[in-house]
Parts: sequence; C-alpha cells; structure tokens
Amino acid sequence: MYRDNPLYFLKRSNISLYKSFLLYLYYSIANWLPDPPRPIGSLAISFRTWLASRIFQSAGKHIKIGRNVHFGSGKNVVIGNYTGINHNCWIGNDTIIGDDVMFGPEVTILSGGHNFDRTDIPMREQGATPRKPVVIGNDVWIGTRVIILPGVRIGAHSILAAGAVVTKDVPEYAIVAGNPAVIKKYRTITSR
Repeated sequence: MYRDNPLYFLKRSNISLYKSFLLYLYYSIANWLPDPPRPIGSLAISFRTWLASRIFQSAGKHIKIGRNVHFGSGKNVVIGNYTGINHNCWIGNDTIIGDDVMFGPEVTILSGGHNFDRTDIPMREQGATPRKPVVIGNDVWIGTRVIILPGVRIGAHSILAAGAVVTKDVPEYAIVAGNPAVIKKYRTITSR
C-alpha cells in the first residue's frame, strides 16, 4: 500500500475507529463551514470546536477553532482554556498550547521534519525525524503568519510579531520579531 494512502496513514497512526470518524467529519464538513459573522457562522464554529475538542488529547473550556484549521490527526495536541485558533492555521501533532493564547490567521506550528542525510534516495523515502514537541505558555499572542519550528518553547505572556520565524525558545514577557525571530524588547510587568 502506498504511503500517502489515507488507509496507510490510519493504520500507521493507531487511530481508533471513533476518532477516525471524528476526523472525517472535521476535515470533510466542519473545516469548510463559515466563521462568524457569516450566516450559521456561530453554529459552525461551535461544531468545529466540539469536534476538535474530542480529537485532541485534551481541550480546555471556551476554546475556538476557526475555519480551515489543520492539526493532522490531533495526536498529543493539548489546548488550554479560552484559547482561540484563527482561520488557516496548521498545528502539528505533539503541540501543547496554554490558556488564553491568541492565534492570528495562517500560523504554522511544526513538530517534525524529514531526514535528508542520504543523497542516493529521495528525501520522501528517508522517513521522518523524531518529533520535537512545541510548548506554548499561557497568555501568548501569536501574530499572523508566524512559523514556529520543532522543539521550541514559548514563554508565558510573550508576543510573536506577525511573520516571525521562531527557531529557538522565547522567554516570558518577550516580544520577538523577524526571520529568524529575535527579542525586540520585553513587556513591562505591571501590578494593579
């Protein structure tokens, strides 16, 4: 059986029949339904969120999953309370997202890659590298089109500016931007 065949993917991933059915519903129907304020947008986002919360390893309360969000099989994906994932995002397996995290559109989180050491065979036949989980702390704002590479840890209360390519860990309260992302400054810590 060819490796890109969906049945090969399900067999390799050890996904239950129930979870397979939820994934089918999500990717074939819910993923394409509109976001608010379009007609039935509120109902659609509730349906998408309900499905995703049953696919993920763990999902907090009051999360929102926008239109066309991809997360593979959802394996080892944990999402905290009050977190919103905007439209057209890609969340890799083995991703832990804290509470109160805001995603801009088109954010990409990668947790794996491809082996490329051998030149005598195509890279697609060399298999995958070991997965490196991405961990995002609480109260993080991730701007539009940010790319987070495998194994990166994002500290709580930080901001990732639009278009940033995050290649290494981000400390708490940091504001990072650029490609590769660098610390521009720190948020001022205030007490009330």
